[in-house]
This record gives sequence, C-alpha cells and structure tokens, in this order.
Amino acid sequence: MTEEILRFHLGADPPSRLDKALAAHAPDGARLSRSRLARLLAEGAVRVDGVPARDPAARPMPGAAVEIALAVRPRDDLGAEAIPLSVLHEDADLIVIDKPAGMAVHPAPGTPAGTLVNALMWHCGGSLSGIGGEERPGIVHRLDKDTSGVLVAAKSDRAHGALAAQFATHSVERLYRAVVHGVPDAAEPRLMGIPGVSDEPAAVLRIEAPLGRHPHERKRQAVRKSGGRRAVTRLRVAETFGTPPAAALVDCWLETGRTHQIRVHLAHVGHGLIGDPLYGGRRRLAARALPAGAAEGAAGFPRQALHAAVLGFRHPVSGEEMRFTAPLPPDMEALIATLRGGGGG
Repeated sequence: MTEEILRFHLGADPPSRLDKALAAHAPDGARLSRSRLARLLAEGAVRVDGVPARDPAARPMPGAAVEIALAVRPRDDLGAEAIPLSVLHEDADLIVIDKPAGMAVHPAPGTPAGTLVNALMWHCGGSLSGIGGEERPGIVHRLDKDTSGVLVAAKSDRAHGALAAQFATHSVERLYRAVVHGVPDAAEPRLMGIPGVSDEPAAVLRIEAPLGRHPHERKRQAVRKSGGRRAVTRLRVAETFGTPPAAALVDCWLETGRTHQIRVHLAHVGHGLIGDPLYGGRRRLAARALPAGAAEGAAGFPRQALHAAVLGFRHPVSGEEMRFTAPLPPDMEALIATLRGGGGG
C-alpha cells in the first residue's frame, strides 16, 4: 500500500462545518464524499494548517491549508485494453490525446472498462504516473465522457506534479467550442443583469459564478451563492444560425476548470448547450428561424455539443511551450452544417 497526500486550501468563505468545507474545496476528481471524509477525519488522516483534525463539525478558518493522506492500493482488476487512441504527441514524460466523445476518462461505477485509462495502460505499458491513484494513473485533468477533444496525461511522476501545478495556477490555455441555444449577446439587458456577467473587449463575455454540487441532485453541479468554488468562463460568439438567430457556435476559454463548468455557466445565463442531457433542459430551437430540418437535427443531437479544441501548456520537464489543437469531430461538424443550411449568420 502506498500513500498519496492531497493538498489544497479552503476558500475565503468556506461552509460553517469542516466536512462540508472539505467537500466543497477538495480538487475536482478527488471523489471525496462526505461519508468518506468522515472516515478520513476519524482516522486522523486530515490535517488543517498542520494540525490533525478529527471533528467534522469544527468551524474551518478561511484560507486554511489542508492535507489529506489517502491510502492507495494497486488494483489488480484495472486492466489494459487494446483501444485505439488518436495520439497528438508523446514523449517520455507525457502523452496528448484527442479523446472521442463517449469515452470516460477513468473507471467509475457503471463504467468499469473501456475508458481512457484502460487504453493508456495498454498503449503506455507501465510508464504512467502513479500520482493519479489506483483508478486514475496518469490522469492530470478530465473531460466529461461525452465531451471530445484534447487531453494530456502524465507518464512520469515529475511530469504529473508539474502539470498539476500549472492547472492549479490556471496557467494552462484551454479553448472549447460549443453549440448553444440562442446567442449570448453582451448588448442584451437580461444577460447583463445576471450577477457575475460582464463584457470585456473584443466582444468577449465573462461569466464569474461560483460552482458546487447541486443541493438535491448529486450528479449535477450548480451556481452557488455561498460555499461554491470560484469559476470563470470567457466566451465569444463565432457564428450564429438562423434568421433571426436561434443558435450559436461559441468559443469558450476557461480561467478555472471546475466540473461541468462550461455546461453550468452557459445554462445559468440561459444559453445551454444543444444536446446537454443534464443542463440543456427541454428547450427546442425555433424551427421557423432555421433551415428545414435543422431544429429536428439539433433536438436529436445525442450529447452535449462541446469540444476541447485547444490545450496549451509548458512542458513539465523541458520547459518548452506546447500547444495542441483538435478539429471538431464529425458529429459536431454535421450539426453545424445542418444549422447553417446554406444560410448561417
């Protein structure tokens, strides 16, 4: 058995109980439920500002430094699978993949196999960082199962640590392309009246709205008035569809990278992603504004129309600036072609 130390800081306004504060501020992907945190606290595995913490109801201090010792057991049942990968770059320390939609990043309940981790274990053999833990070797960041695009994985522990630090300090360039309901327009009074929404130069819209777990639905994230984690998305409309415009292709830049961030932020401002099963609601495009069949095609799109198009970072060992792009996948290209119908905006 080995031990992994998870380190992070609480925010400026943490929840009033320590267990809730830990759950709200633990890094995305740590998968620390309140029940597991309760066990870790009882076991003495949690230190706050260097002092062991055992009381889940203790009142946390803003900005406190947290260390959690996580026991990691090697998994004999996590197997390598000969799944083809679209490799954009590979060297001794890292590998960059163009992940297809429909592939989960790592095994989880309901998805025990067929994941990117299984494919990487086959492709890379034993050369994957162990810092990601027993179920996530090499995984530095994630994309949702039904989001396509560029993802980097670490093949060495030194690369993992340095890449994780870049993601933590938000120095990584991440550009996504999404197809959304309506057109996010900074000139719209309704939009500019939403707290946290502002406009910036070059027709960029900025959304700063803290995110946390939905209070009633565990699989969803939500904008939280208190206790959420800082989340900032910038977006710019690249193309509109219909007369008057009924949908848009938007470019989204992540300043932070929270779970479901783009999906929640766009839904929060009334421009949810086409095809999004969790946040898109039952909204349908106005058929009269679009070419024949376009509204039906959008309604039948089987996943959130979201693609990680660009990933830029500094090589964790050589220091070289690296930037990778992945073209839109065929299903999103087909969706956009349908919406254009020869008369897009």
